[in-house]
Amino acid sequence: QVQLVESGGGLVQAGGSLRLSCAASGSGFSIASMGWYRQAPGKQRELVAVEISDGTTNYINSVKGRFTISRDNALNTVYLQMNSLKPEDTAVYYCNAIVVVSGTSFRYWGQGTQVTVSS
Repeated sequence: QVQLVESGGGLVQAGGSLRLSCAASGSGFSIASMGWYRQAPGKQRELVAVEISDGTTNYINSVKGRFTISRDNALNTVYLQMNSLKPEDTAVYYCNAIVVVSGTSFRYWGQGTQVTVSS
């Protein structure tokens, strides 16, 4: 069993910054990818950023140039540095990890952390 624990959400004014963290704990697994999704009220959950095991990153267009995803492989932790935040970035942000255990892939989700950007 793998657990994802998130931290770092909060309330910030437009133009401000926040950094989200997500640590994966457990044993006997390797991480294929870690990323962040978000879900705003009344909207579908969307992928914000993802980093796969070879270091390749991908971002939704609306955050390119403002958000940066990074990983600390030794700590099994993924970060999302969010700069120049906009009110439309307001959402619950969910950490996501695809892990491999004995050759089988599993997807895990964090509990979600609220990010609110005021105008």
